[in-house]
Amino acid sequence: MKNDSQELKIEKLLKFYLLATELKDKIRQGWKVWNINRERVESVAEHIYGTCILAISIDSEFKLDIDLYKVIVMIVLHEIEEVKIGDLTPFDKVTKEEKRKLGKQAVEEVLNTIDKKAQYIELIDEFENMQTKESIFAKMCDKLEADIQSKIYCEENCIDINNKANAHLLEDKRIKRLLENGEKTVSDLFIENDRPIYTEKIFENIADYIKKNNLLKIKEKHT
Repeated sequence: MKNDSQELKIEKLLKFYLLATELKDKIRQGWKVWNINRERVESVAEHIYGTCILAISIDSEFKLDIDLYKVIVMIVLHEIEEVKIGDLTPFDKVTKEEKRKLGKQAVEEVLNTIDKKAQYIELIDEFENMQTKESIFAKMCDKLEADIQSKIYCEENCIDINNKANAHLLEDKRIKRLLENGEKTVSDLFIENDRPIYTEKIFENIADYIKKNNLLKIKEKHT
């Protein structure tokens, strides 16, 4: 009986693992929206990894008095809904309310087999509600990582804001407003669109640094 119980637990955890790691093969759709010209584009799982590394790095250098373990679990789990509903972007015409509803249903399905389901759903809800210092930190890391990746792709000349295929995107109200403010690259648009989320000054400072400096040269300098 003991062995049967252990085998059942192994089967349950593997079902969750196999579902969750489908994110290794799901491409971040925002880059496709901007008609990226690159042989290989990051997956959702790679974005999650990058966000975790960013959180660890910021916590190391600036000591913001957060529960880093809790932050990492939030970061890892909050994209889990995309196993079922995919990586929805603001251009998919799905409201925040609709996305939240679809996301909740998807999370229930993906976490269904594991014992800590309720605990993990609570953490995902905490992340979405942004009422605690850990959830706010995790959300800022999530946005900042995308800003960094957009800057890298721009530096690699993979995304061109003037690409004719992107003309319809430039008619979006948010984007038009940012262009009127003088932003000139897709990376600039990402950073300035996310700026209101950076309520912690260090995140705003990092965003400014990313915008002004060449990240690939920084990488070369420290390699």
